[in-house]
Amino acid sequence: MKQVTAFLKKELMLTLSLFAAAAALIITPPTKALLRDIDWRTLGTLLMMLTVLEGFKRENVLRPVIRLAGRLRTMTGLTLFLVFGVFFTSMFVTNDVSLIIFVPLTILLFRAGGKERFLLPVLTLENIAAVRGSLLMPFGSPQNLFLFGQAEVTAWHFMLHMLPLCALSAVLLICFILFFYRRDLREPIGTEAADTPWQPEGRVRRIVYLALFVLVLLVIVTRTRFWYAAVAVVLLTVLATDRTLFAKVDYVLLLTFLCFFVFSSSITANPKISAVLRRAVAGNEYWWGIGLSQLISNVPATIVLYPFTRNFAGLIYGVDTAGLCSLIGSLASVINYRIYVREYPGSGGRFIKVFTLVSWAFFLLVVIPGLILARWPFF
Repeated sequence: MKQVTAFLKKELMLTLSLFAAAAALIITPPTKALLRDIDWRTLGTLLMMLTVLEGFKRENVLRPVIRLAGRLRTMTGLTLFLVFGVFFTSMFVTNDVSLIIFVPLTILLFRAGGKERFLLPVLTLENIAAVRGSLLMPFGSPQNLFLFGQAEVTAWHFMLHMLPLCALSAVLLICFILFFYRRDLREPIGTEAADTPWQPEGRVRRIVYLALFVLVLLVIVTRTRFWYAAVAVVLLTVLATDRTLFAKVDYVLLLTFLCFFVFSSSITANPKISAVLRRAVAGNEYWWGIGLSQLISNVPATIVLYPFTRNFAGLIYGVDTAGLCSLIGSLASVINYRIYVREYPGSGGRFIKVFTLVSWAFFLLVVIPGLILARWPFF
């Protein structure tokens, strides 16, 4: 019992999600529909990506990116490279995946260069970049993917409406980085990260993991309904290639996602709660999207609020802005937090403090432009 208590104290996000799911199941007793309403596709995609990227780390597949970053000479340049690497990749591989790729790389580079004092603000800026870069594309985040499917508009129409906030965010990110290094824009990087050579015996595994990574991206981009077949292919291939990799997968993160989806489905299925939301949400979608996301994160909040929405633009701008307020606001932020505390146990409080300070500064600059744009009819 002591071990369980210690584990739950350590994994605060999981503990919160477990309590939320349990409370929702008490309010709305579970039915067969609950299992159907859970977003198994997102969970399966996350499982694939987490597994494949563990293979990336073990076989040092990201070595070319590390070498490219090693050519930069200043912390300003390196931070711009990393932050906008997240910003642009999040548009195509979703915000959570972009953080899974770049956050471990950032920790590696800053640790090797003796620049860990800059790490937390940069990780927060990467989190902001993931949240704001991903809003441009229909498949940049799970909530965008869901709403794009409901809107029945073209991808170009969708991108046109999201472009102003995305462009504003890019300019603000540059300003934040320059402000952060204002005392010395030429702050040297320090010792370069050790360039660990690729081992010849790992060549086949590297090729396999790259091929699986491409498969996962295709599943995300094409939105194929045969995603479960891809999950089977990835898991069976890893089982045949290096089964010890499964011991490294972050199953806590998967369970956290599952609990939030259970909460969302249970709340939506309750008639009394649905009636309250129907009266309260219509016309206030922007603020509801931001506020509810702080309790259940933006993906479940999107699913809960959509049936009661009249202003589509207000909802999508709200849930895409919600990730700037708190860790819970976006599940991508939870991923960032999880990766950091696994590398620096006991430092979760420092992460939350810096994250909240920097993210709220950014939020205050974009919340009013988002509210104004919410008046622009989406269709």
